[in-house]
Amino acid sequence: MLPWDTHLLGLQLSLACCCWALGCQEMKSSPDFSLPGDYLIAGLFALHTGYPGVRRKPEVTLCDRPNSFSGHGYHLFQAMRFAIEQINNSTSLLPNITLGYELYDVCSDSANVYAVLSILSPPGTRLIEIQRNLSSYSPKVVAVIGPDTTNRAGTAAAMLSPFLVPLISYSASSAMLSSKRWYPSFLRTIPSDKNQVKTIVLLLQRFGWVWISLVGSDGDYGHLGVQALEGQATRKGICIAFKGVVPFSARAGDERMQGLILDLARVRTTVVVVYANRQLARVFFESVVLAKLTNKVWVASEDWAISTHIAKVPGIQGIGTVLGVAARPRVVLGLKDFEEAYIRANKGVVRPCPQGSWCSSNQLCRKCWAFMQDKMPTLGTFSMSSAYNAYQAVYTVAHGLHHLLGCPSGACSRGLVYPWKLLQQIRKDTLTFNDSGDSLSGYDIITWDWSGPKWTFRVVGSSRWPPVRLDINKTKIQWHRKNNQVPKSVCNQDCSEGYRRMVTGVHHCCFMCVSCEAGTFLNKSDLYRCQPCGKEEWAPERSQTCFPRTVVFLTWHTPISWVLLATNTLLLLLLVGTAGLFGLHLDTPVVKSAGGRLCFLMLGSLAVGSCSLYCFFGEPTLPTCLLRLAPFALGFTVFLSCLTIRSFQLVFIFKFSAKVPTFYRAWVQNHGAGLFVVFSSIAQLLICLMWLAVWTPLPTREYQRFSQLVVLECTQANSQGFMLSFAYNGLLSLSAFVCSYLGKDLPENYNEAKCVTFSLLLNFVSWITFFTMASVYQGKYLPAINMLAVLSSLYGGFSGYFLPKCYVILCRPDLNSTEYFQASIQDYTRRWGST
Repeated sequence: MLPWDTHLLGLQLSLACCCWALGCQEMKSSPDFSLPGDYLIAGLFALHTGYPGVRRKPEVTLCDRPNSFSGHGYHLFQAMRFAIEQINNSTSLLPNITLGYELYDVCSDSANVYAVLSILSPPGTRLIEIQRNLSSYSPKVVAVIGPDTTNRAGTAAAMLSPFLVPLISYSASSAMLSSKRWYPSFLRTIPSDKNQVKTIVLLLQRFGWVWISLVGSDGDYGHLGVQALEGQATRKGICIAFKGVVPFSARAGDERMQGLILDLARVRTTVVVVYANRQLARVFFESVVLAKLTNKVWVASEDWAISTHIAKVPGIQGIGTVLGVAARPRVVLGLKDFEEAYIRANKGVVRPCPQGSWCSSNQLCRKCWAFMQDKMPTLGTFSMSSAYNAYQAVYTVAHGLHHLLGCPSGACSRGLVYPWKLLQQIRKDTLTFNDSGDSLSGYDIITWDWSGPKWTFRVVGSSRWPPVRLDINKTKIQWHRKNNQVPKSVCNQDCSEGYRRMVTGVHHCCFMCVSCEAGTFLNKSDLYRCQPCGKEEWAPERSQTCFPRTVVFLTWHTPISWVLLATNTLLLLLLVGTAGLFGLHLDTPVVKSAGGRLCFLMLGSLAVGSCSLYCFFGEPTLPTCLLRLAPFALGFTVFLSCLTIRSFQLVFIFKFSAKVPTFYRAWVQNHGAGLFVVFSSIAQLLICLMWLAVWTPLPTREYQRFSQLVVLECTQANSQGFMLSFAYNGLLSLSAFVCSYLGKDLPENYNEAKCVTFSLLLNFVSWITFFTMASVYQGKYLPAINMLAVLSSLYGGFSGYFLPKCYVILCRPDLNSTEYFQASIQDYTRRWGST
């Protein structure tokens, strides 16, 4: 590109060369294609269909091929003429201002370029001069209406944009043209494909169609539409099983179309979105009918959804159900009468054009055609809606001129109008255009109806924006299935509740179903992953939701708690009662032989262990966790120490005091029994302190053992500190057992071997049972089992040592006498002496 600071851009595009290529001899305007006026508007309409072959010379394609006339383009052509006639006859819009027009038949891309170059030439000239400052450039027209297709509109917009000549298209819907960077002067009276694509995706989602085929037409409209639709559909979870393009030069039933239809049939999708222009959509459906491809749902893009050009394909009524997105039907009142009057005025004959008119600036044909009234092209709903868009575009330009010329003040000025100023004025019309120059009108959702004598369509919903939203009445749709069932279009049937999808191929819509494991659930927002439940939640297998976990701990009000509380309270009452009984009989031989005042220490130690059991109830806290087992361990140590030293003293007195009197005397004088109890208890105290400091039992919430429960417990329940404390008490128990066993032949009143053995065996059995249960059962009742082990030890110690003595005091007072005890000792002395 040459820099703008060059003094002169000497590029001149002469239209004379184009005319020479057509063999022009004189430049004379064709009838009905031009109208003089104060301000001219150009119209680009495809009055003939283009030739699909490849051009081999750089010359403009003639538009008068046989059987190429387009009735649809003809109606748009007449709609513009009708609009300008109405405006020129109006006394309120542009009063005393006459609008003229230059209409062009853009039957091909080359004809489209030729027309745009002609439009850009200043009045009375046949060339375009590229100036340094284009703001003062004035082409022969102030605005352009058209053209129809995205390709031609893009070409025209790119050529007109440097001059900022307003280009208002009535049919080009590609979202590409919304870019103001590349097409600053482009506007349109038809909705953008951006909203059409969103509407189609919403339509697919509404019916649950996630496994679809996508067919587009060759060219920008089809390629860009298919690309946008594929991207948005994929993001919404819709899979494109097949994507194909109808070639521009394809013919119904040719080899390429046969291959396309065969591939489409193989994927077995129920829904096919056909995003194509009218011409290639007809070729496609002619091929579909030839291949007898039926029982499908065909989703139509706006360009062919209500086009009779497609509906007239022979046999098309058997292909299935057709749903489509269509511009809302609009009616240009008086257009049909205007066309009929035009035909009557031309008397419906074929005549040669004036000499040289076929090579004039706007009609590239050699014969002028007119219609008989009964041969006039049918003005159907689709053509009427498109004609309205062209009609609206002309009025948009007129209203822009009306304000630019100051007509609202009462008098219109007739000054020179630069196209870029008119563009600024038109863009102020926020009721018609958005910031991108796109139309604000919505879509209708239609379905084809063959129930009557001829084809028609039925409106079943609508699409509005912003944002794009879809309203549809499903009951109005007549499906091709039995019982009017809505067709399904999926690669696999939906999984049952609680089963996730595991993708088995390239497309995420093809999957196998796998059940969700316990502790996970399937959220409907993500059908491909089982999500874990929260820590406070649980879920069974194949669940779609999580449930709150039940918080469990040993409460005060359950039956098992009542039993344990009653048992422990009874033990405390027995200990208190025994202490009172021993206090009343403190000077009796039974109490003295049991240890005298030492019994109160033993009873108190058992009571401390019993009181600690209340900390097992209720929600665990730090104090209760600390006081659950440590006080019992220390208290039971004191009890075992007293029991051990008591048994040791009896054995020593009866069996060894006479043999080692010196040791016995030193033992008594230095309070050996008391010192042993103190040091033994201190040792256990140190172990407990280390236990609580190093392996501190803390309140915790346990989630792993039970999926449905949160167990509130204390940590380190069976820690190394507890095991060390238990081992220490086990050593004391073994010592007590040995000492009591050595005294099995002592006087009957002092022989405690059987009772002590019983209590110690009960202690061992209860704790072995607890550890065994704890290794195989980690349930919510484990604290209760722990309590039972502690209660068994406490009850064993109490019943084995104190209960026989209470029985003697209460039931056998004759055995609680000094005489009886002396007789027992004398009897033991005689037996010992005889041996």
